[in-house]
Amino acid sequence: MNPYLDDDLVALAAQARRFAADRIAPGFEARDRTRVLDRGIMKEMGAMGFIAPELPEEFGGLGLGSLAAGVIHEEVARADLSMSYVNLLASLNGQILAQHGAPDVVKPWLARLTAGEALLAIALTEPRGGSDAANLRLRIERDGDAYVVNGEKTSISAADQADAAVVFGRTGAVESGAHGVTALLVPMDAPGVGRNRFDCHGQRAIGRGSLFFENVRVPVSHRLGDENKGFVQVMQGFDFSRALIGLQVLAVARVALEETWTYVAHRQAFGKPLSGFQGVSHPLADFDTQVEAARLLCLQALWLKDKGAPHSAEAAMCKWWAPKLAYDAIHQCLLMHGHGGYDRGPMEQRLRDVLGFQIGDGTAQIMKTIIARARAGREAVPA
Repeated sequence: MNPYLDDDLVALAAQARRFAADRIAPGFEARDRTRVLDRGIMKEMGAMGFIAPELPEEFGGLGLGSLAAGVIHEEVARADLSMSYVNLLASLNGQILAQHGAPDVVKPWLARLTAGEALLAIALTEPRGGSDAANLRLRIERDGDAYVVNGEKTSISAADQADAAVVFGRTGAVESGAHGVTALLVPMDAPGVGRNRFDCHGQRAIGRGSLFFENVRVPVSHRLGDENKGFVQVMQGFDFSRALIGLQVLAVARVALEETWTYVAHRQAFGKPLSGFQGVSHPLADFDTQVEAARLLCLQALWLKDKGAPHSAEAAMCKWWAPKLAYDAIHQCLLMHGHGGYDRGPMEQRLRDVLGFQIGDGTAQIMKTIIARARAGREAVPA
């Protein structure tokens, strides 16, 4: 019995799990090798209503709320963390477009997004800084009825596969920090856009890379939020994605633990199952306990969001704790499988996949600062 999930959400999760097991899981390792997302499966996910179901119906969603997005997200992640990026990016970018975009511009994109026909990236990080997210150098300059974009973004998820990106750049003075930043919706086929791809350790099907903008002209109608206020306005949506990330990595840890419990219950050593040795069963019990607790925290953050209640601290807790916990839990599971876990296969791929979330989308140190400010007050925890 879960206090945050009613019968409808439990049924939705079961439907998503069946789909993920049948359609997503079989290609898990192959996509890691080819480093390409399956657009066909994306469209199937869209047809099932599994992409950004929290968006209002007018924007292509189902109006089901953040918890619905969360339970679908974790079921897809169980099967393939890279494919679950489809859900993560759609929910984050979908929220940004729906809340801050001109309806005639964003509605067609949202329809494609929820149908699984388009993939959108979020382009914030730059070469000179990651955690110092407001320290931007990419320039966005007004020229009549268009903006002209020049600069580089780096470590961008789906950089070479995205159809469009939400791009943050500086329209005000460099010294203005978070103020003076504007966000634009930029189609990736616009003249002057270039991109590359990194050779990352994990999450290889979604990938990361850089985006280059050389005199890219974007209509003023594609601005998201107010000029010079894009960072302050749009970044509020990241609380949602941080809770989703927590569920995403914990789902991977949960399936790893399930498989490992089964393995140690059947693998014999010294005349009894491995699970008969406390040195085996107790570490797994420890991680099982912590993973269940962390999942409840993530669900609570989404529940608070659905209630319209503050949830920044809870979302930050999800973001710093869950990726580290998931990595440690999967690492323990891999060791329990011996060389069979260390060899190329699902377990070592899961370990590689979850590691990146200790780096991207906000480091543990930044998340703990957010928590401290929520508890002690911003003035008591200066930048």
